[in-house]
Amino acid sequence: MSVVINTNYAATVAANNLAASNSMLQKSLNRLSSGSKIVSPSDDAGGLAVSMKLSAAATRQGAVADNIGNAMSFLQTQDGAFQVAGKILDRMSELKTLYGDATKNDTDKANYDSEFTELQSQLTSIGTEEFNGVSLFGSNDLTVSVTEDGNTTSAVTVSGRDLTDTSSGVGVLTATSASTLGDIGLSDVTDAIQHVATFRAQNGAEQSRLGFATELLTVNKANLEAASSRISDVDVAKESTQLARWNILVQSGTAMLSQANQSAQVALRLLQ
Repeated sequence: MSVVINTNYAATVAANNLAASNSMLQKSLNRLSSGSKIVSPSDDAGGLAVSMKLSAAATRQGAVADNIGNAMSFLQTQDGAFQVAGKILDRMSELKTLYGDATKNDTDKANYDSEFTELQSQLTSIGTEEFNGVSLFGSNDLTVSVTEDGNTTSAVTVSGRDLTDTSSGVGVLTATSASTLGDIGLSDVTDAIQHVATFRAQNGAEQSRLGFATELLTVNKANLEAASSRISDVDVAKESTQLARWNILVQSGTAMLSQANQSAQVALRLLQ
């Protein structure tokens, strides 16, 4: 190889290698400090796009789970009201039975009527209860989405349950025409109890389904996060090994560049 002054090929190659090693060292430092394998879109453009979609889907899964939790709270509150309504109906059936006692005089029966009227008012009051401004009882159904894509096919329908509807049995007891125990039959009370029992069974079935839907969302969310992690999260063990490699190459490249820059001085010795 000839000895030249104007061109130092060895130094140029060493400088290029040093620049490349230093660039990789900086990337490795950025990945380890951020915990992400994809620091910039150029690192993995396709992987970044997939990771973003998976991460967004996982976030939506969490939001849907929160919505289902609110629906569960709605149903639990509704069932609490049904429990109280059931106790009231139990007392009404007891009063109706006591009312039929042949030994009771009109004053006794009027006293029973007084309590019956108060219980009527309480049943009516329960029928107007709300949860966060949404009526607990009524004819309108509530649709609860249980998937992050908003698929309505798999949505859970929370049926409307109207305590004041006269066709439900309970409405017969709260109707204005039924102001005394003499206005109703025992079958009216037992029918109302049966309807409340059915309402509670339907409520429990919906709670059960929503519970399993939440469990599925939790599993799906974890799997989506794991899938996104495999694409975007850095493997610390692997990357730390690369960091050590690039660190050594930068140091050796710096030393070799220094040596290459001194090689031109050989020409000066020839001129002395």
